[in-house]
Amino acid sequence: MKGVILAGGLGKRLYPLTKITNKHLLPIYNKPMIYYPIETLVEAGIKDILIVTGGNHAGEFLRLLGDGHQFGLKHINYTYQEGEGGIAEALGLAEHFADNDKIVVILGDNIIEKSIKKAVEDFREQPRGAKVMVQKVPDPERFGVVEFDDKMRISGIVEKPKKTKSNYIVTGIYMYDNQVFDIVKTLKPSGRGELEITDVNNAYLKKGELTYSILKGWWTDSGTFDSLHRANILVTKKIKKK
Repeated sequence: MKGVILAGGLGKRLYPLTKITNKHLLPIYNKPMIYYPIETLVEAGIKDILIVTGGNHAGEFLRLLGDGHQFGLKHINYTYQEGEGGIAEALGLAEHFADNDKIVVILGDNIIEKSIKKAVEDFREQPRGAKVMVQKVPDPERFGVVEFDDKMRISGIVEKPKKTKSNYIVTGIYMYDNQVFDIVKTLKPSGRGELEITDVNNAYLKKGELTYSILKGWWTDSGTFDSLHRANILVTKKIKKK
């Protein structure tokens, strides 16, 4: 199984911090943000990793990470996303890298407390389809909200609804089989002009091939000033507990 970290975009919500660097190179306590998703994948046993980046500072990833030896990797793969076409568009750039293997995808600004190793191992045994990591949050309207039936099976995922039917959201950790690239090719841009990852997940749901695991411990993105601040606080507390 291979890992894909999506670290493109222009980071407009964090301007002017992102005027001279990529969002994913900003510090979270004592490390650059991009270190955390790499460490999440490596800890889960994934050593073949692709970073999808973009913008004016993509070369800084190579300067910072090199071949990935500091994470115990033999090498890191890189590819470039032009513009801001959405998460699903960025994922589509990983087709050649995936080479028909299953992939674990993590957004480059997602930081978690606990391991995803068990979920990754479960997905490795899943015959086909996709798995998403979900968690209960206080502000679900910012994300793709998970709706459940009376047996706690996912019945739908709604992107940034004004009124939410649950407090559970799809975090930025997704697992897919090789069908995902064919699905991405069928997508049409949303009202935001982007290819939405929620549409990918709903396509798997429609096939009856979407499973989920509840992410243990805390989770946060780092894409706004508030969530970037929260990420620093959570990571600081975690490290100082050790």
